[in-house]
Amino acid sequence: MNVTLMVEVFVTLFVIMDPVGTVPIFLSLTSGRSAATARRAAWQAVLVAFFVIVVFAVFGQGILDYLSISLAALQCAGGLLLLLVALELLTGNDEEPTATTGTNVALVPLGTPLLAGPGAIVATMVFTRRVHDVGDLAAVALGIIGVHIVLWAAMRFSLPILRLIRESGVMLVTRIAGLLLSAIAVQMVADAVRAFIES
Repeated sequence: MNVTLMVEVFVTLFVIMDPVGTVPIFLSLTSGRSAATARRAAWQAVLVAFFVIVVFAVFGQGILDYLSISLAALQCAGGLLLLLVALELLTGNDEEPTATTGTNVALVPLGTPLLAGPGAIVATMVFTRRVHDVGDLAAVALGIIGVHIVLWAAMRFSLPILRLIRESGVMLVTRIAGLLLSAIAVQMVADAVRAFIES
């Protein structure tokens, strides 16, 4: 097995998917819900992200080519969707429309585009092109699985943090998460615009 490739895949996806940075966003999106619901959201989000990453690793380039979609367009769309979520966190919408409308936050925005976003998708597609034998395939697969295990652990053990900081702390974390998420979204859109210009 190509250990160097496995480490490269793990480190790259770890930086892009950012398990540590996901914790405050996870806490803010699951605040006010039961511990069981939050735990279920943690593993559901990881499964959704893993499924999206695997699908794009295998069929990604073919899907984009068939739909005539560029990677920059995919990145811009993900950034705009994240910006909407960030604005909701910043404005302090206490009605939590995602909960009242029955939308599962583990699917959107946690699973995608926050975890399995354009950056992670593009990086996975690039690594897939470097697979030439079974050892390379095992290295890429183990790197992807390892990152998702870390993501699940980060969200799963964020629940004790929630009990520690209580509601006032969640409010502060929500505002900070909204600010950080909006910056990430704007950067994604800016990178997409730059790619459009360069192409």
